[in-house]
Amino acid sequence: MKILETLLTGLMRLPLIGKLVQQGVLAGHRISVNAMKRIDRDGVRPRNWSNAELRKFAPLFDGAVINVSGWRDEDKTGGHYRDYFTAATSYNTSNYRGESGITGADGEVFIDLEADLPQELAAQYQVAFNHTVLEHVFDIRKAIANICALSHDTVILVTPFLQQVHYIENSFGDWWRPTPMCIERLLEEQGFQVIHQSSNDNPWYIVYVVTVACRNPEKYRRRQAFSKTAKDTGVIHFGLADAE
Repeated sequence: MKILETLLTGLMRLPLIGKLVQQGVLAGHRISVNAMKRIDRDGVRPRNWSNAELRKFAPLFDGAVINVSGWRDEDKTGGHYRDYFTAATSYNTSNYRGESGITGADGEVFIDLEADLPQELAAQYQVAFNHTVLEHVFDIRKAIANICALSHDTVILVTPFLQQVHYIENSFGDWWRPTPMCIERLLEEQGFQVIHQSSNDNPWYIVYVVTVACRNPEKYRRRQAFSKTAKDTGVIHFGLADAE
């Protein structure tokens, strides 16, 4: 492998053809990325992967569930997150103003994650679920505090670790890429203990982190195996997994 790297480096340094070789390498990388997104959808495509992770845990919960800032509750693979929580006694979606905000759907709740949570919503849900929203809330500590305040039991967060900047003018910005360690610390501040944290760390595409945290973790550890494998997220993406 080192010989190939040295050979390729030499070719890219050559006058005249070096730039062409670099362009060829870049084109090859793009083709490889797109091929891997098709071959390993559940591992490389972050939404597919995070949906598969959620399906492992969602059936455990038999109380009220809220999808916080969930817009139309779509899982972007043709389904709805409501259907993942098969044992839930009730299911609501909250939204905020602006594009991808309030929809007028039945059971929709208005929540501003940067404002104080209405008292009547505190601890009203067994599960507060939030998928790739926190990066768009500037006061992320307040947002996590509000999500935690909604739940008397469990919080499930999906956050981007590596992703391009994405936003909608006059609706929401893009501020954060929290590390797994950061998410765990912010949840601990609210009295939640992380029982599961995983990522789709891969060398090809966007990397998400899924975090499950509970007020009483032993309640679920007795029912299902959980793992915390996201601590060193990024080592695969940046080719450091085998580094000495």
